[in-house]
Amino acid sequence: MENYLLCCDWGTSFFRLQLVHIADYTILDQEVSPDGIAATYNAWKLDAAGEAVPRSQFFRRQLHAQITRLAGRIGMSLDHVPVVISGMASSSIGMEDVPYATLPFALNGSRASVCYFDSQVEFPHDVYLVSGVRSGEDVMRGEETQLIGVTPLLGTVDRKLDDAIFICPGTHSKHMYVSQRQLVDFHTYMTGEVFNLLATHSILKNSVEVEHLTASLAIDPEAFKLGVREADACAILNRLFTIRTNQLFGKLSSQENALYLSGLLIGTELKPLRKPEKQELVLCCGSRLSPFYTLAIEELGLAERTTILSPELVDKAAIVGQVMLFQNHQKPEKEVVK
Repeated sequence: MENYLLCCDWGTSFFRLQLVHIADYTILDQEVSPDGIAATYNAWKLDAAGEAVPRSQFFRRQLHAQITRLAGRIGMSLDHVPVVISGMASSSIGMEDVPYATLPFALNGSRASVCYFDSQVEFPHDVYLVSGVRSGEDVMRGEETQLIGVTPLLGTVDRKLDDAIFICPGTHSKHMYVSQRQLVDFHTYMTGEVFNLLATHSILKNSVEVEHLTASLAIDPEAFKLGVREADACAILNRLFTIRTNQLFGKLSSQENALYLSGLLIGTELKPLRKPEKQELVLCCGSRLSPFYTLAIEELGLAERTTILSPELVDKAAIVGQVMLFQNHQKPEKEVVK
């Protein structure tokens, strides 16, 4: 099984394990579950009260259960296949608290912070635990792995991207500034989290309907585009309250209001990218958010400067990044953790 790698993305609220053929990044099968880092950490605290199990051992036990399920489904042993883990598993509530890498961060992954765990009798897998990156005032975990994988996949893109801003939307969107094949700065925008908080826990929750939002955008995008434009022209805290009055005065339906809210927040996030005007933009977006960010980029007049990567390529980038990290950080003896 030396030609295979187990690639694990272990986030706060989700878990994904994929068996990957190293040579061509083909995914043979995967195991997905809601057993994210937060739930696993809470389970360890309850378990540790009775058994005093070391945290890293408990996490490996949970990981082994997922590997066993994957092996059973594909009908082959996965013993001794190495595991690369990125995401929140390297945080203070993860498998091991691993220090962040610092800037500038080389896009070949050579300066990544990786902690190596040797295989054990009860867990016959070498583990490569990838930490995130920090700046003077910001942090990321996982997006840097995706960025490492994206850059070699850009060979089919005509634009020169040695000096570019990579946009990675999500709950906490990242704008990653790349120069001379290095990540030199990045900024986090709480766009997705703020949308969810306002739509479910604020005075606006009865004024918006968030179900079928993507379908609503495809049918009638005008409310979304209005939100993007007004984010450009007005104070965001004032415009947010108009979502309430839009409903009270019958100006927009609840579905239109949800699109308007999305447009306001995404427009506010993207506005700073209009300067510097000469810098290329690269949108690295999954299928769920791609229509929203693509339309917002067009509405803000950024389309000519923007390379929009397909969601399929973005999904593949995380796998490529993990394979590259595995190849660049094999068994760093001074960091061995037993």
